[in-house]
Amino acid sequence: MTFDPKALRADFPTLGREVHGKRLVYLDSAATSQTPRSVLDAMNHYYEHCNSNVHRGVYLLAEEATDLYENARTRVAEWLNWPREGVVFTKSTTESINLVAYSYARTFLGEGDALLATTMEHHANLVPWQQAAAASGFEVRYVPFDDEGFLDLDALDELLADGRVKLLAVTHMSNVLATVNEVADLAARVRTANPGAVVLADGAQAVPHLPVDAAELDVDFYAFSAHKMLGPTGIGVLLGRPEVLDRMPPFLSGGEMILDVTLEGSTWNELPYKVEAGTPNIAEAAGLHAAIDYLDTLGMKAVREHEIELTTQALAALADIPYVTVHGTQDATRRGGVISFTVDGVHPHDIGTILDREGVAVRVGHHCAKPLVRSLGAAATARASFYVYNDTDDIPPLVTGIQKAKEFFAR
Repeated sequence: MTFDPKALRADFPTLGREVHGKRLVYLDSAATSQTPRSVLDAMNHYYEHCNSNVHRGVYLLAEEATDLYENARTRVAEWLNWPREGVVFTKSTTESINLVAYSYARTFLGEGDALLATTMEHHANLVPWQQAAAASGFEVRYVPFDDEGFLDLDALDELLADGRVKLLAVTHMSNVLATVNEVADLAARVRTANPGAVVLADGAQAVPHLPVDAAELDVDFYAFSAHKMLGPTGIGVLLGRPEVLDRMPPFLSGGEMILDVTLEGSTWNELPYKVEAGTPNIAEAAGLHAAIDYLDTLGMKAVREHEIELTTQALAALADIPYVTVHGTQDATRRGGVISFTVDGVHPHDIGTILDREGVAVRVGHHCAKPLVRSLGAAATARASFYVYNDTDDIPPLVTGIQKAKEFFAR
């Protein structure tokens, strides 16, 4: 499907405003995407028409709220081709990964075992494993990446050779380099060398931008967040292989995740409720459902094709500026719509400030990936990220802002 980003902008209330007297050019969707009216309406519908708790009420509002919440779970399962009982709602990708770190890694990994991550991971896919390793005594190993931002597969095979790796944690798409990793191939390599190993993929950047069939990736866990895919903040998803989730102790305890409680002990509910303690984010689930519907209408193949075209043009425009360094591959078919860059002699925070005066919103800093950014020889980068509402009209303001920043700070 071909879609018109200019026409789509009318669906996003925030994109209609001006910033410092300029049209808002929003290039920070890798951090949080904008929200269409249909998502806002879905959330408001819950609060205005069936605001109540889910699962245990027998009155009409509670039944409607439960249907709304569980229909969102079904929608996720169908959209990503995953068993419904393995769709777990959390508050974020970060919480999803922490759930696995606490409930799986701390239980099933110990001294003599190893967990394999990469040096391109977001902190959310590093720190929980480091904490779990400190508690349980296993080793954390890291696969490096090359000058183009691709994982060193020879190094990966060497790290697997001793048969000690029991879990692979890898990003599907880097939030800094934009590298799209071949998760299915990585999973096959790990399991060939270490039968029984499990695989977790961080899909926070991939799900909003790529057609994803989680079953085809052959992972055991897949985590992502709604707020990067046109949905609301406050809700994330962990796709877990049901037979693996069933072995895990609960991450959080309390209401809903129990089958029975006595003063002597408790027994756990069936999946996925065993790992969903407490009142969930009901309105946010409705928003997630609506966000999937919106993306489905566009078609994820069309979303991907649009971003490849836009990223290709942006990379070419930045390549014409001699004092700009772009990190990651120049092949837009092997990367997402994220462009991290530095400008000779200008701090990224100063770039971000000047761009803001031009109405252009970008992210600056280490992007919650300090080991990655340090490996680039930088303390920070500026990052522009594109989505469905961006088009070629958004590239010139970015270029102009960079040029103005260079001129101002080169005085």
